[in-house]
Amino acid sequence: MSPDGHGATGQTTVKVDLGERGYDIIIGAGLIARAGELIAPVLKQKRVFIVTDSNVAPHYLKPLSASLGQRGIASDHVVVPAGEATKSFDHLAHVLDAMLAAKCERKTMIVALGGGVVGDLAGFAASILLRGVDFVQIPTTLLSQVDSSVGGKTGINTRAGKNLVGSFHQPRLVLADIDTLATLPRREVLAGYAEVAKYGLIEDAAFFAWLEGNAQAALDLSRADKTALVHAIAASCRAKAKIVGADEKEAGVRALLNLGHTFGHALEAEMGYGEGLLHGEAVAIGMVLAFDLSARLGLCPAADAARAKAHLVKLGLPVSPPKAGPKGAITPDKLIAHMAVDKKVQDGAVTFILARGIGQAFITNDVPPDALTAVLADALS
Repeated sequence: MSPDGHGATGQTTVKVDLGERGYDIIIGAGLIARAGELIAPVLKQKRVFIVTDSNVAPHYLKPLSASLGQRGIASDHVVVPAGEATKSFDHLAHVLDAMLAAKCERKTMIVALGGGVVGDLAGFAASILLRGVDFVQIPTTLLSQVDSSVGGKTGINTRAGKNLVGSFHQPRLVLADIDTLATLPRREVLAGYAEVAKYGLIEDAAFFAWLEGNAQAALDLSRADKTALVHAIAASCRAKAKIVGADEKEAGVRALLNLGHTFGHALEAEMGYGEGLLHGEAVAIGMVLAFDLSARLGLCPAADAARAKAHLVKLGLPVSPPKAGPKGAITPDKLIAHMAVDKKVQDGAVTFILARGIGQAFITNDVPPDALTAVLADALS
């Protein structure tokens, strides 16, 4: 049995407690084949509109449509290009136009079938279409299954930075089908794992210790027994659901979920949001920088910073920032300039998530500029 009490192929449900707007995250194998059955209870009409991308559609659009059809649920769809560049005003307009052309109504359910880009884009479109319609998340990457599909953050990127335009719009249901991970490149699976490790580093030292002993088994998708994988996803979702339930719109404790993201988003912006640095890779580097900064400031034992870094290295994630991007050499000043327009800036001060140790993250906007510059300079040297 797994630590959740389920068998190797068992299904686990995590609840997000938001009162009447609460919803289930269902985790397990074969969920797309059962999507019609699972989605039917949350529908207001027997009709959905699916948003997916060019990587996911060839694998899962037909099986999803067939599963819905078996329950008498009609479906239309739009396929957007895969990649972070799709989180834009242009593609948002394209998706909204497709929904309106299909005559979506206020009772039509939007279904986001894909990774974080599709989930953020489709969720934002759902939040503003006809002043707001329901949507379901079917995340197909590890990163989206443990992070972006849960909690209701939706949005797009702009020239000024990542996720600076968006809304909080909770899904009605999340279906995390672990079978979809088998079609992912290993690099994408590892990038998603960075967000799993994040939950242990934020406030669950015991989970991080469990990951140190079990992460490699969880990430071995060739194993017939997916117990460790399901446990890792469920524990991550449970951690995020707890924080979202306490602080839905990031007025306080929810900001802890941004461990590594202030650094990571700056790196992504400097790298042009391309394939050169995936979001999860940027977060992995960012978490190492956050622990290094914490240790430099005397807040965190150097041994804990080294332990966090060693775990990510062992699994094959990058832990040092790229030295150059499409705009030339990456410098501390360039990264700090990106941080200055981060959406978490308050009264002109950048908000950082630092740590007093593994499982002991905290929020601060009191970081000495010279210490920040020094950590970045060391990492880039």
